[in-house]
Amino acid sequence: MSVSASKKVSIIGAGVAGIATSIRLAAKGYQVSVFESNAQAGGKLSELETQGFRFDMGPSLFTVPELVDELFKLSQKNPRDYFNYQKLEESCRYFYPDGSCIIGYTDRERFAKEASEKTNVSPNKVIRFLKKSQFIYQSTAYLFLEKSLHRLSSYLSFNVLMSFFKLPFLGLFTTMHKANKRALNHPKLVQLFDRYATYNGSNPYLAPAILNIIPHLEFHKGAYFPNKGMFSIASCLYQLAKSQGVTFHFHSKVDEIVIENNKVSALKVNRHRIDCDYIICNLDVYFVYKHLLKGYSIPEKIKHEERSTSALIFYWGINATFPQLDLHNIFFSNDYETEFKTLSDGQKLYEDPTVYINITSKKNPSDAPEDCENWFVMVNTPANDGQDWDSIIQNAKQSIIAKLNKQLNTDIEPLIRSEHILDPRAIESKTGSFKGSLYGAASNQRMAAFFRHPNFSNTIKGLYFCGGSVHPGGGIPLALSSAKIVDGLFKPV
Repeated sequence: MSVSASKKVSIIGAGVAGIATSIRLAAKGYQVSVFESNAQAGGKLSELETQGFRFDMGPSLFTVPELVDELFKLSQKNPRDYFNYQKLEESCRYFYPDGSCIIGYTDRERFAKEASEKTNVSPNKVIRFLKKSQFIYQSTAYLFLEKSLHRLSSYLSFNVLMSFFKLPFLGLFTTMHKANKRALNHPKLVQLFDRYATYNGSNPYLAPAILNIIPHLEFHKGAYFPNKGMFSIASCLYQLAKSQGVTFHFHSKVDEIVIENNKVSALKVNRHRIDCDYIICNLDVYFVYKHLLKGYSIPEKIKHEERSTSALIFYWGINATFPQLDLHNIFFSNDYETEFKTLSDGQKLYEDPTVYINITSKKNPSDAPEDCENWFVMVNTPANDGQDWDSIIQNAKQSIIAKLNKQLNTDIEPLIRSEHILDPRAIESKTGSFKGSLYGAASNQRMAAFFRHPNFSNTIKGLYFCGGSVHPGGGIPLALSSAKIVDGLFKPV
């Protein structure tokens, strides 16, 4: 795409995709300003400090760290001077209602041995399943993660052509659950791998099996922990962007994108006009159309598309330590299919929800007082659609505590020293995510993961989009990939 010599770029939203895009375009010589309605950068990557406990409030799993390192290298800096992380031996511990536990070792052979010992499924069968995940990744990553799917030029290469030839073998025509059941044929392992649908807020009983690409990130490329917590990803990139000349404006809610002659010309921010040549939206695309593009209707596809799940999160300061738990822990429900059906109904949570607990003090002891732990306790919820959240929160807390008491053989409630709650209403208001959905549109339809909203406007020149609500999707790696895709649409000035 040709660009003019003018080089003023305005970015709406200082989420991780917005920051990453600002770094990339600053490196190309553009004059970049970022406008953020909140008081700090990071978007969903935020943190909470209370009573001696520190919590990462948003995403908790770190994969594909090279996407972060790449931004420092692009800026002629050594990433290890600014941002450090450690590779995990375990991606997660999986606890089942019968009291058993499977450790998700990130070494493929070690995990296959562990899974076989706990389920009697052949290690070779587990290895074959993970190799299929690798095959899906290698067959689709170039097209899906690095290119805009909405430009003809993206398809004019041998690699892309080969990807299309492989599509019939990648699981587009069956669901994750059916593929996992056929390949593994053990309820515990099927549930373990069905869980990866939740990484983009989808339902494994509906989502296509091509989403089995996701386990490859943990079992082959690896899972990691930033030494200073997940929020340090945002804070380090923010400092990097500033060092590259990017200007950030906080408490600066954008009121309107000004369009003149079908081209962006300015932003209106707090009643002031900010002239610019290009605008990049790191805001949920639904709200871009609803609030910022005056005179433009919300596209029908966006208006009616199914939203991904949201979350209910309890941040508990726990006055005890639990050696049987690790950084990432899953306590599965007794009936996964009924749990997802209840989520799809949209009005309440299943009575025995799957519970995820993230404890960063396991890796960074300073995140909790001595002999204490910081528990990020999350259950999946429907997107916000006017439910009685106060009642849902109360019932969910009782269900979670009862479940953990049974599984951990303890009494959790007296150990809760501090509590903070984040529900879909607050997720929507604080992060600008329509209905509080964590990943924008769900990927329950066959081609939904491929044809999300494009990273540019077909009708408005100079308007671009990045972040979890557009291609390629939600989560830190995909948000960073969206920045890379937008960068590819610009030439150096």
